[in-house]
Amino acid sequence: MPTINRIADYFDEMQGWRHHLHANPELGFDCFETAKFVKSKLEEFGVDEIYTEIAKTGIVAIVSGKSTGKTIGLRADMDALPLEETTSKEYISKKKGVMHACGHDGHITMLLGTAKYLSETRNFSGNVALIFQPAEEGEGGAEVMCKEGIMDRFSIDEVYGIHNDPGCPLGYFQTCIGPNMAAADDFTIKIFGKGGHAAEPEKTIDPLVIGVQLVQAIQTISSRNLSASEKVVISITQFHAGTTHNIIPNDAYINGTVRTLSKEAQSLVVERLQELCKGHGRGYGGKIKLDYNYGYPATLNHQRETKFAAEAAKEIVGAQNVDINAKPIMASEDFSYMLEERPGCYFHVGQGVGTPVHNPEYDFNDDLSPIGASFFARLIEKSSLIK
Repeated sequence: MPTINRIADYFDEMQGWRHHLHANPELGFDCFETAKFVKSKLEEFGVDEIYTEIAKTGIVAIVSGKSTGKTIGLRADMDALPLEETTSKEYISKKKGVMHACGHDGHITMLLGTAKYLSETRNFSGNVALIFQPAEEGEGGAEVMCKEGIMDRFSIDEVYGIHNDPGCPLGYFQTCIGPNMAAADDFTIKIFGKGGHAAEPEKTIDPLVIGVQLVQAIQTISSRNLSASEKVVISITQFHAGTTHNIIPNDAYINGTVRTLSKEAQSLVVERLQELCKGHGRGYGGKIKLDYNYGYPATLNHQRETKFAAEAAKEIVGAQNVDINAKPIMASEDFSYMLEERPGCYFHVGQGVGTPVHNPEYDFNDDLSPIGASFFARLIEKSSLIK
């Protein structure tokens, strides 16, 4: 797979970085040792400026080109997952119950390789803001970094990110203009009934009956209230009630997730959930409380930046390995917060046959590191040619 020759020369070094990071994973905002390692490498490479302790353990490093120009942000997430690794790798996680099961160790490595190359060559105009972000896995580290003002503080004009994609051919880039990944919300529903003896259900208000009917009704939102062309996922993931076989319980608990690609669909889902809860509570004589939690927004790629990034990718892997008309993914990504503040694009990049992410057998493919770093570097160099 083609790469920038100089970056290809870093392969053994990059593999060593990645294996070190994999063996020493950290969760959420507590990426202290990871940040320390990243900072030491950036100092070694000779980047111009390093800013630490953003969103607790986040880092932004600046590399300046040969002349003035715009500032482009490149982002890598740093946190791991609370999962017990079951691989037999010699660099297996040293921390029980924590592992890099989503490839963030590889994302850091790609951005470090980019930093090393750009610091050596400086063959571009303007500045590069290298963003090393904690807490992507559910805690919204990108939102915190944005709220702490990184876009204005470092005068970032555009921002780009990539994520590895197991099962997709190595080096195959895919994304789409507009909604690329879904908003991820969750909800809890508490049903308050009236418990009693299971042999005398007529004396109770059965929360299980209410809950079963409500779960079935919720599944009709996407099929009967939204167009078939509107991608929406509503999944019930928990239903808890009762303690034994001969007691109808007082209450029941339902939990689920909602994935949408537009604010209009999101609003309709919330409205229908509220109406269904109110109607089922009234119809069965119970009370229902809905708590809806808005999570990461949809990841929306900008048109010009997506087309530009695709051209940079084609120069690395060939036009046949770049697709900007891929179907949106219903998983979510907190890079969405950065794209709300600045134009940019988020790509998924194949890492070949392998175990899916968020699996205890997963491992990042080191062959992808120089490809990802070459893409980032070419994107920066190519931006200098645009007036």
